[in-house]
Amino acid sequence: MESGAAAAGGLGGARFPFPYTPYLIQERFMAALYGALEAGRVGIFESPTGTGKSLSLICGALSWLRDFEEKKRREEARLLAPAESGQEAKKPLTPAGPAPPGSRDTAGEPDWVTAFVQKKEERDMVDRLKEEQIRRKKREDRLEKIRHNVQLKYAAKRKRSEEDETKHLLQLSKEVLSEGAGVDVLEQLDHNEEELILAEYESDEEKKVVSGLEEDDDDLEEEHVTKIYYCSRTHSQLSQFVREVQKSPFGKDTRLVSLGSRQNLCVNEEVRRLGALSLINDRCMEMQKNKHEKKSDGESEGKKRRASRTVCPFYSYEQMQFLRDEVLVEVKDIEQLVALGRETKACPYYGSRYAIPAAQLVVLPYQMLLHEPTRSAAGIKLKDQVVIIDEAHNLIDTITCIHSVEVSGSQLCCAHSQLLQYMERYRKRLKAKNLMYIKQILYLLERFVAMLGGNVNQNPSCQAVSQTGTVLKSINDFLFQSQIDNINLFKVQRYCEKSLISRKLFGFVERYGGPATAVKTNKENQKLGGLQNFLLTLQQGSDKEGAPQIPAMEAANDQLQTASPLMQIEGFLSALTNANQDGRVILSRQGTVGQSSLKFLLLNPAVHFAKVVEECRAVIIAGGTMQPVADFREQLLSCAGVDPARVVEFSCGHVIPPENILPIILCSGPSNQQLEFTYQTRDLPQMMDETGRILCNLCNVVPGGVVCFFPSYEYEKQVYAHWEKTGLLTRLATKKKIFQEPKKANQVEQVLVEYAKCIKRCSQAGGQMTGALLLSVVGGKMSEGINFSDDLGRCVIMVGMPYPNIKSPELQEKMTWLDKTMPRAAGQAPSRVLIENLCMKAVNQSIGRAIRHQKDFASILLLDHRYARPAIFNKLPQWIRERTQVKPAFGSAFAELRKFHRGKADAL
Repeated sequence: MESGAAAAGGLGGARFPFPYTPYLIQERFMAALYGALEAGRVGIFESPTGTGKSLSLICGALSWLRDFEEKKRREEARLLAPAESGQEAKKPLTPAGPAPPGSRDTAGEPDWVTAFVQKKEERDMVDRLKEEQIRRKKREDRLEKIRHNVQLKYAAKRKRSEEDETKHLLQLSKEVLSEGAGVDVLEQLDHNEEELILAEYESDEEKKVVSGLEEDDDDLEEEHVTKIYYCSRTHSQLSQFVREVQKSPFGKDTRLVSLGSRQNLCVNEEVRRLGALSLINDRCMEMQKNKHEKKSDGESEGKKRRASRTVCPFYSYEQMQFLRDEVLVEVKDIEQLVALGRETKACPYYGSRYAIPAAQLVVLPYQMLLHEPTRSAAGIKLKDQVVIIDEAHNLIDTITCIHSVEVSGSQLCCAHSQLLQYMERYRKRLKAKNLMYIKQILYLLERFVAMLGGNVNQNPSCQAVSQTGTVLKSINDFLFQSQIDNINLFKVQRYCEKSLISRKLFGFVERYGGPATAVKTNKENQKLGGLQNFLLTLQQGSDKEGAPQIPAMEAANDQLQTASPLMQIEGFLSALTNANQDGRVILSRQGTVGQSSLKFLLLNPAVHFAKVVEECRAVIIAGGTMQPVADFREQLLSCAGVDPARVVEFSCGHVIPPENILPIILCSGPSNQQLEFTYQTRDLPQMMDETGRILCNLCNVVPGGVVCFFPSYEYEKQVYAHWEKTGLLTRLATKKKIFQEPKKANQVEQVLVEYAKCIKRCSQAGGQMTGALLLSVVGGKMSEGINFSDDLGRCVIMVGMPYPNIKSPELQEKMTWLDKTMPRAAGQAPSRVLIENLCMKAVNQSIGRAIRHQKDFASILLLDHRYARPAIFNKLPQWIRERTQVKPAFGSAFAELRKFHRGKADAL
């Protein structure tokens, strides 16, 4: 690693093009990053927020990619040169010494055979390189043409509008013709209903041949060039990153593609209106299937026509190819991509996927990269590529969450009822194999409900659970006890995937499940009446008769949740195919069967991360606060089988001068009450009073905004109520206007706007009111991704230590698992280390909110004497730790704070 970093840094700053003169720590960061990519390492990189981490990542990684491509081109030219001049390529593929004539090599082959094979391999390699070169040239020419030829864009646009007009006229003609025609009746089924029937299922071993792509096009088979996959947590973080790329020196000539979910990228208004992601996914897949089937239906004559199938007008291969090229020519973020999709009438979701092979930088959300089925569906190939995971402080939790699934009793009963009605209705039309699998799924659902202590044929909301509580089981125990160990879950899972049964079921429920749908009365449909009533009882829960009707909006939301519960259950079935030791099933039995649930909990996230690390050339895990790093090394990397020698760590300080930050660990309050906020002591009135007194004193000397973090919403509410009762709140409100973090995500923005306005008003008006106090929660919306820069956060206070709830069964199971599988670290049990690390990661995230740029300044106050313990203290970020003062008494701490803020006020 050192040698790589030195080599990168040895060429001076010119090595890394940068939009301005980089800070020294940015140069070091880029050099270390370049070295890690060159040597194929797994890097853990920490660079505090406000130090220009995104730009360092962009310029460091793209500089490496540029050099790598250049090296590859030179190597290609060297290999192709002799071939073109008629000589053989000089490069020996196997390091072989001269062999005596007639000798045989180790495999027992005569040496002339070996020589022949070697020659052939060399010739094949040269041919492959030539092919690759032709392809690359073709792509570059095409993109160059688009870049410089505006005419081409207009021609494509005109062609599209002509096609639209033709389609429109054709549609009108069809409608005129169909008015006079009689309606085809297919075996007494409405033709729209035809598509609800499962196609004949060719399973597993029978179906060896996989059909190719719809259009055999060179471009789709394009080689994946070496690229960098950059992923972050949210779409807004990804958009921010893309804007940084646009501003960087690489903005003009980098082929970048942004990937996202259908929810973010779909431009078909009819589909977007469905709202829920699972429904959008479903409708999109259904429309595509219709498109493919339309082709084959048209070709096969014997089939009866399936009428009025909706296909997506944006899913046009030609238009998506055009969109793909536009994306590769100029860097675009998600919003620009959607606008382009609307303008070109092309699907951005699929169009962007077509751009992956040729892209140099692919920007995508966590889930797409870390979840293997999503990854392969998107056409992402990680072999020999580079992956950068940003904002990775929660990486372990993220992988755990992506692969953990929960299903409720009401979902299980609802799916069973729907599937049963479906089978009854179409029994005569379903092939034997379909019936066999449907019966297996029905049996699984029946057994799952029985495990929750219920009967699948009764209303889940009316069945009380006799033994309430939470039970944890290993996967194997759960399979045995629910008597489903004789069913091959892999085959059932594959059947669900291939037959699209949850989609068919959704269409069926959409048609018959709605309370307003008029249903024909024949024998079949009388059975369906039961499904309608069942869905209604689910929506109304266990409301008594005569209870008012649910408002339409809420009912619609409930309908969304119950529309296709089989999708969620498929996820649970898939989770049960994990290895026995890597997960647990949690049976949570609440008041009724409907409220009870089954949850799969992933204990070993490394099994899903291992594939990423194995396939990639290099993986970089980066974040603003990565401390404590031990978690990543032990739980993620060593469990995934990464050689410790391959792991490299890089951490840099902050760009702010030391005098701009004042971190203090406070051990006791103004009335000498020791500060220790344990579960036992934090509810004591004297602890809450002491916290209030500290805040009152601080608000007298700190200008602008003060952000105070509590360990939980419940505790924040409790303290607030106590202060209200004792009159302390009124005293606080004379100096600072008080704001509380809302629990609902959609209200956060509003509170922040008001908070910022209030601070601005106070700073301009002067007077007694000096700003605002924001009461926030660790792990809430305010503790991550929101910047309290400048006056918005002049002081950040952490009340107590936000340890996770140790009584949670999930956490207890994780602790037991860690103690069994991990070695003890420095005499501490791994479970104890986990608890401390979870606490300190949350603290570091929250206190890092205040300093956002080089000229910013803030004080940080940690209220609890336990922060001074070496094991805890050492888990603070280095740049904060180096400047932290431990104050046993409040007096000296207060004097220090007053001096700090007065000094800053004078300097301004």
